[in-house]
Amino acid sequence: MTRVWKWNRPVTVREVLEDLQQERSIAYTTVMTVLDNLHQKGWVRREAEGRAYRYEAVSTRAAYAAALMNEAWSQSDNPAAALVAFFGMMSEEQRQALRDAVHIVQVPDLIETPAPPAPTAPGTPLESPAETAGESAESSGETGGTPGQSPDHPGR
Repeated sequence: MTRVWKWNRPVTVREVLEDLQQERSIAYTTVMTVLDNLHQKGWVRREAEGRAYRYEAVSTRAAYAAALMNEAWSQSDNPAAALVAFFGMMSEEQRQALRDAVHIVQVPDLIETPAPPAPTAPGTPLESPAETAGESAESSGETGGTPGQSPDHPGR
């Protein structure tokens, strides 16, 4: 499959054989059997070309990897724990790729949402989001409300 994915086009047994023979000795019939098995399993489709076949991947390598991950995850009796363990095994580069992927698909449940405000003691005034960020409405130039109204009391 690696060769079929690498070339990203229909390939013949002969092409795969010649490529593999650069690394090791292998028989034509071995390559033919493997490609036939991949066809029977539905991983490649084939089209007759003269007396030979051209084999083409049914899905991409990325789709195959995603299906493997999904299958492994669905086998877990605790999917959340499996994800935590999996994320813990990832390199920083892989975690960044995950963040990028989540950003691309923009699945609302997976995108970080702000944490709810912490509970406050009775009578404790709540801070506005601008004040929490270290900026008051006055210093940012925002007055809120309509002209002539106080930012703290929009009805006045």
